[in-house]
Amino acid sequence: MILRFISGAWMLLACSALHAAPIVELSAGMYRIEAEVASNSGDRATGLMHRPSMPAQHGMLFVFSEAGVQCFWMKNTLIPLSIAFLDDSGQIVQIADMQPQSLDNHCSVKPVRFALEMNAGWFASRGLAAGAKIRGIGKAPAGR
Repeated sequence: MILRFISGAWMLLACSALHAAPIVELSAGMYRIEAEVASNSGDRATGLMHRPSMPAQHGMLFVFSEAGVQCFWMKNTLIPLSIAFLDDSGQIVQIADMQPQSLDNHCSVKPVRFALEMNAGWFASRGLAAGAKIRGIGKAPAGR
């Protein structure tokens, strides 16, 4: 944490930059996405937990070291999300809608190396479905 003098008052600010997740810019057709990258087991386990909201064009890209059937749940996640499971080229394999605080598993129907979480309905409202391409995943750090 740091103290900063702002407008005549000292403010205590939490410094999240010490463990800030990298951001990668993705696109789906004409739509721009700012995605936090969860490329290690700790960041993937935490995901978007405990956040009260997320801006419309933001999301989280989960990167795994190798393709596998990936499963997600919503424990401690406060906002409804849609998740797109992506193959190595960024093509959407499937999309699932997930309810806040649910322990229901949402698993990919085939092995994937990427998953992209966005606010609920984001993909559907933009006409994106299985077969659509998410561009830019190659800029993300490797999964570990």
